Amino acid sequence: MAVETTVLVVGGGATGVGVARDLALRGVDVVLVNRGRLGGGTSGRSHGLLHSGARYAESDPERAAACLAENRVLRDIAGGCVRDTGGLFVSLADDDPDYFAEKRAACEAAAIPVESVDGETARERVPDLADDAERALRVPDAVVYPSRLVAATVADACDHGATVYTHAPVEALHVSEGRVAGATVGGDLDAQVAADYVVNATGPWAGSLAAMAGVDVPMRLTRGVLVSVDYDRLGPVLNRCRVPDDGDVVVPHERETVLGTTSVPVEDPDDYETDQSEIDRTVEECAAMLPAVRGAEAVRTWWGVRPGYAPEADRGGRAVPGEFALLDHAGDGVDNFASIVGGDLTTHRLTAAAAADLVCDYLGVAADCRTDERPLAAADDPDRLDELVAEFGAVNPADVDVVH
Repeated sequence: MAVETTVLVVGGGATGVGVARDLALRGVDVVLVNRGRLGGGTSGRSHGLLHSGARYAESDPERAAACLAENRVLRDIAGGCVRDTGGLFVSLADDDPDYFAEKRAACEAAAIPVESVDGETARERVPDLADDAERALRVPDAVVYPSRLVAATVADACDHGATVYTHAPVEALHVSEGRVAGATVGGDLDAQVAADYVVNATGPWAGSLAAMAGVDVPMRLTRGVLVSVDYDRLGPVLNRCRVPDDGDVVVPHERETVLGTTSVPVEDPDDYETDQSEIDRTVEECAAMLPAVRGAEAVRTWWGVRPGYAPEADRGGRAVPGEFALLDHAGDGVDNFASIVGGDLTTHRLTAAAAADLVCDYLGVAADCRTDERPLAAADDPDRLDELVAEFGAVNPADVDVVH
């Protein structure tokens, strides 16, 4: 079997399906292939926090601004994929009050809506909050359900002409005269795919796919654990107001609460050890803010691998807000091939738009990005969103308690 397309997108996480949707809306013929179910990598194994930017306000103001902007975009276009909870950055008795003041000042400088409240006021919002919570910052964090988001995005891409194949791993990329001439795709597709351009959006596997084209994409991979507990009394997202560390985020879902996370280097995204001590540490650290979760039943635990880029030198990446790299491999001798490395769920649409811009520049397509203004498929119909999750095989552990 042979398949021909203008653009082949490899990777069916939030960024990959975002690229496919963006290109389809611009009238570009696009095929997306994914080795397993959609969102089965990093996207579907997150805690589902929709960042307001406050987490990065003092360390990376540019990233914070991008998060705030994309937070607002997703609220507008993603409807039932998003739950508007608000968020609190909680400062406990042992936490540095100077850091609290620095965080607030940085949020104000980045135009992130922020309000300081005392511990008593915070406990009115979260009755089970720790007794030694002395102060908190209110920020517009929210929750995003990755399975719904991925399914709605890919459905909209397909509505505009994209073709998506799941359980279709790329087995080889064929490079000839400085271009990717095609890909051998196995699994359910079992075909040779020819494309004018190939986008590598495979997350933690970006280095492995790039190597098939003879390109070096050095990765920095870290694993993290998430624990979902049987606790439904939390209103806002809780963040520990300290330098980011293990176990400093508590995310409310509808019937459960997700505790996270850790960060431990790994070499292989498919083969890594897990450690019970990380689970225990995550629960204990989160319980410092919300003691009630310490005794709550752990409903399920899952691990994810974050894809980080570890360049040894400047490799031609395009600077885009957020911790991700968009690598045009023309500088590596492969003209029609690019890799996206890093990024996060909140800014996935922005990442995808940057990649689509690069592809359209190469193809000579003049159409502008429209993904920030057009609602996703079935965005305001949670029941239909869940049908799309089932239809596209996008059920993942991050929000299995919400997706019916």
